[in-house]
Amino acid sequence: MNHFTKLNDFLASRQGTLKEYNEELSHVLKDLATASKIVNRDICRAGLVDGFIGAQGGQNIQGEEQQKLDVIADNAFISILEKGGAVCGIASEENEDFVAFKNPKSREGNYVVLFDPLDGSSNIDVNVSIGTIFSIYQRVSQKGELSTIEDMLQTGAQQVAAGYVLYGSSTMMVYTAGQGVHGFTLDPNTNDFYLSHQDMKMPEKGRYYAMNEGNVNECDPRIVDYIKYCQSRKNDYDSPYSGRYIGSLVADFHRNLIKGGIYIYPCTKEAPEGRLRLLYECNPLAFISEQAGGLSTDGTQRIMNIKPNKLHERIAFFTGSKSMVEKAMSFLK
Repeated sequence: MNHFTKLNDFLASRQGTLKEYNEELSHVLKDLATASKIVNRDICRAGLVDGFIGAQGGQNIQGEEQQKLDVIADNAFISILEKGGAVCGIASEENEDFVAFKNPKSREGNYVVLFDPLDGSSNIDVNVSIGTIFSIYQRVSQKGELSTIEDMLQTGAQQVAAGYVLYGSSTMMVYTAGQGVHGFTLDPNTNDFYLSHQDMKMPEKGRYYAMNEGNVNECDPRIVDYIKYCQSRKNDYDSPYSGRYIGSLVADFHRNLIKGGIYIYPCTKEAPEGRLRLLYECNPLAFISEQAGGLSTDGTQRIMNIKPNKLHERIAFFTGSKSMVEKAMSFLK
């Protein structure tokens, strides 16, 4: 691995290339990497440690059954970010309210982090890829004071960095700070992230579509028409697309980032506002997709233009290769 660049060295080389890209932001990204290593370790030995596998026995604010590793991952990220001092507060999918860090060092921090600590956690027990998604904003509250709700309810366009960690056949951290998308692979021998995918670009089109088709008859009939288009020979490939749906958003998104494709999670009768969280899932992945040349929309507007009204706001989500998302949107006009 000697010819690969370590994450910390890569971050150091990027400082000063953007106004927002400074040592403190690099510190936040390093802390997120550190926390993800802890989570990765716990995931890898989950079946061997009592208390790691299975349901926690309660529900999170989303009304979803919490897995034990959901709570473990959430605590790991909060602990590392609070100790780091560059972050003044966080909001997490697993917590009803945001957390303003109270120690004096954190109050001076310039950033807030919003995250889904363990996306796809229902797949833990069956050993399917899962992930962490994060979003970083500059605070809008007064430095030195406690973080406020206004720090959290910013549009996606105000993100200074975003990324995800995929815990799969290899563990990867993918992030953007507004200058392209870069992927780092964790070497289990050194426990360091190394640059393995520089300046990642999403293919403009692909032959994969990802949707929970069990809900296809519960959504807008125009979505059904688009899925039929994907499955027909009357599309741009003159051959049916391949359906791929893992059920872990990070894994589905990562495949499309590498190979091209579209991910669809529309509104349904059961979830008329959508299912995915704007702040913890859609905004950060939208930032990445746009930086990689893709598109992200809720069906009518750009994801990153949506002004959030609450921490756990849900929306419809279409993201992926540019031409594929544009085609899907043409069915919704």
